[in-house]
Amino acid sequence: MRRACWNASVSRVLERLAEGPPLVGDGGMGVLVSSAVPRLRCPEEANLRAPESVLSLHLGFIRAGADLIETNTFGANRRKLSEHYLEDEAARINEAAVKIARDAREVSGRDVLVAGAIGPLGDVAASSEERRAVFAEQAELLEGRGVDLFMVETFYELDEIVDAIAAVRGVSSLPIVALMTFDEDAETIGGVGAADAAAALGALDVAAIGANHGAGLQAALRALEQMAGTGKPLAVLPNVGLASMAGQRIVFPHATPEYFGEFAAHAQELGARIVGGCCGTTPTEVAAIRAAIDEGRRPSAPLVVRQRELAMPTPVAEGATLLQRKLAAGEFVVSVEIDPPRGGSAEAMLELARTLQASGHVDVVDVNDNPRARARMSGLMASATIERIVGLETIPHLTPRDASIAGLESMLLGAHAEGIRNVLAVTGDPPEAGDYPGARGVYEVDSIGLSRVIARMNAGEDYNGREIDAPTSFFLGVAVNPAADDLDYELERFEQKVEAGARFAMTQVLFDLSYLDAFLERVGGASPIPLLVGVFYVRSFQLAARLHNEVPGIVVPEHVQARLRDAGANASEVGLELARELVDASRERAAGVYVIPPFRQPLAALDVFG
Repeated sequence: MRRACWNASVSRVLERLAEGPPLVGDGGMGVLVSSAVPRLRCPEEANLRAPESVLSLHLGFIRAGADLIETNTFGANRRKLSEHYLEDEAARINEAAVKIARDAREVSGRDVLVAGAIGPLGDVAASSEERRAVFAEQAELLEGRGVDLFMVETFYELDEIVDAIAAVRGVSSLPIVALMTFDEDAETIGGVGAADAAAALGALDVAAIGANHGAGLQAALRALEQMAGTGKPLAVLPNVGLASMAGQRIVFPHATPEYFGEFAAHAQELGARIVGGCCGTTPTEVAAIRAAIDEGRRPSAPLVVRQRELAMPTPVAEGATLLQRKLAAGEFVVSVEIDPPRGGSAEAMLELARTLQASGHVDVVDVNDNPRARARMSGLMASATIERIVGLETIPHLTPRDASIAGLESMLLGAHAEGIRNVLAVTGDPPEAGDYPGARGVYEVDSIGLSRVIARMNAGEDYNGREIDAPTSFFLGVAVNPAADDLDYELERFEQKVEAGARFAMTQVLFDLSYLDAFLERVGGASPIPLLVGVFYVRSFQLAARLHNEVPGIVVPEHVQARLRDAGANASEVGLELARELVDASRERAAGVYVIPPFRQPLAALDVFG
């Protein structure tokens, strides 16, 4: 009799994947549980410590319209739990998670599918045999308590997800949904393209394949486009957008329900059979997905657009830097933001720097430090290379994410010896919330603490007050966001940065200088240090919508979005007009601008001044 019930359950899942409207998934349980329950060692501990909170979150997603909820077990394998000294609780945590999810289904009275969530180990040193043993143990626990299917999700390495699928299939015949995580280029951190992943996963005994977590809605849709054609049903459950750091808090952007509704329409058009969310996604977004599917909504405009990629650094001088001198003299400063290369060659970066310098429009370049928390050439080293070979002055960004205080001091001393003087202290993009490839941010200090490190080095001391051989002479800059959601908090941090020794500041990208006006009014009418305004040269409505909805800290007002949307095929020209207007308006309000050029077109920044 039990076998017959089990077969009926499997058939029910497969039928719902094959027929009718797409299934609506739930959202980011781990992030929400961690926010709701204080002092958890990991989100999965809440299954034992605060089951009522987990139950409440499940019910919130069900009431918002979810057809499928995932157990709070993403990191509940024995290997991950051992990092929190919870390995002996593996059975209790997994079994409790399934019970809570099933209880939520019973309380709601809805025919909701319960999926057992299985995430990667986060241990690159584990052998295939070791991985399979850990995955098999968790799968047995989840099936034993009564899940309907498995969500094997948020994998970056193809080998590991293949091991996970084989392990689950070795102990269970329940349907498996296999999900990998992709960036804006539809590649995993492990370098696996979405098409290649689909081909490999499509050949396995899984019920559906797709993308979850990752770099936001547009990135997930891009991956989904490339995963079609295997004959397998598709699933897409992305993060609400990019995670960001606000002091010690991880925050997500303010994607609107309308944006999620549009995402659901595109996902359905691409053939998705499961549409939901991951980190940062709440019942509000799930309700928008539900409404879009129930209404049979069709896409109103193209949504997928490539994310920008930025550029590289500049030079040095004795005494005051060019930036320092121009700011002191009240001369308007122009910078172009660039990314260091992803490979070991600096030639393309140097050629770009030469062209920007020869244009006569650019005073300095500001150089990112591992943007999106992905490894590139060190921003400090790239800047030193530019200044030494090209002679163009740079403002390297420096984040405390990737190094200890001692490591930061070491890098700064080396950069100073190479002639670097301008430095922008930034907290940096965090390793994406919920990722389990083993990466962790260092963050012994944040950007305020880093500013203090640099100020003390300028005074001839290290962070602990010990004398160094010779003082540094860095010209310290910091970041500030006049359009922050919590402006009081942003003002408090800005004041602390100025007190720590900041000499200039660079704003978050602004699309309307009324935010700057309001900010300046709050600080007494004028900034205590010179400000460079961030101007993003956006060439499409789709990118503007993505920036507003998916990137924390960036606000693209509706009137700007409407202007780009109404321009249609002429959006590129309108985007250039907007950028030029912002630069011109900044001349009356700020000490300068830094321009972020269109994706992979850094020289287009010069058009803004043409």
